[in-house]
Amino acid sequence: MKRIMIEVSYDGTGYCGWQVQPNGITIEEVLNEKLSAFLGEDIRIIGASRTDSGVHALGNIAVFDTETRVPSDKLCYALNSHLPEDIRIRSSRQVADNFHPRKVRSEKTYQYHIQNTRIPHPMRSPYSHLVIYPLDRVAMQEAGNYLLGTHDFKSFCASGSQALSTVRTLTGLKVFSLDACGREITDTEIDPDFRELVIEVKGEGFLYNMVRIISGTLVKAGLGIYPPQEVKNILDQCNRKAAGETLPARGLVLKKIQFFEEEEGGSRE
Repeated sequence: MKRIMIEVSYDGTGYCGWQVQPNGITIEEVLNEKLSAFLGEDIRIIGASRTDSGVHALGNIAVFDTETRVPSDKLCYALNSHLPEDIRIRSSRQVADNFHPRKVRSEKTYQYHIQNTRIPHPMRSPYSHLVIYPLDRVAMQEAGNYLLGTHDFKSFCASGSQALSTVRTLTGLKVFSLDACGREITDTEIDPDFRELVIEVKGEGFLYNMVRIISGTLVKAGLGIYPPQEVKNILDQCNRKAAGETLPARGLVLKKIQFFEEEEGGSRE
């Protein structure tokens, strides 16, 4: 028996999130079913991040145990031919038998995509939120800077959270622009007919809907509804009603997960 780590990308549009649940099909359910059928074993994957319904991922991580003799680094190629086109395993390799992706220290990077244009790009609309009024990227970045570090993020946590503590640490927050081809551009290069803003947030852990609420709050700062420094007051109030709206799931992407203890006791083929 060996433990395999896979990096998974998926379009979350047609799924009710990652975690298996009774009210709809999920990423975890599809992976369990397809991996079990291909390997001829009862596979139950363990995911690093349980993304919500409609949220996408470029690099979610999961592990599973198997007795297969297929080389670990070749499993991704064999498995992808059995998966639907909106789920792909980008890499696979063997890790330590006791490695658990939710029990080791890690940093997650999320991105929230916003089309800031009057006429949305049809190829970007399924993966972004539309704001037709001009957004001030500099004001959004200044507002986001108040969130860096360790704070009580209760104002940025949706109801229904089961977290024992609302204290979290943000290690990075960047607001930048993309052109229609997905290329990062400076403020002087912006095309008046199309602009996509990305809010990239890094941290060791996030609360329920935290990134989507942060994004909704920064949009208000970008629209000039309140000055950037108001975000500090929102933090201090510890009141969900003080923050901005929860933006739609389709704009959120789990970009990557970095593990700090990934190789301890591990093995590779």
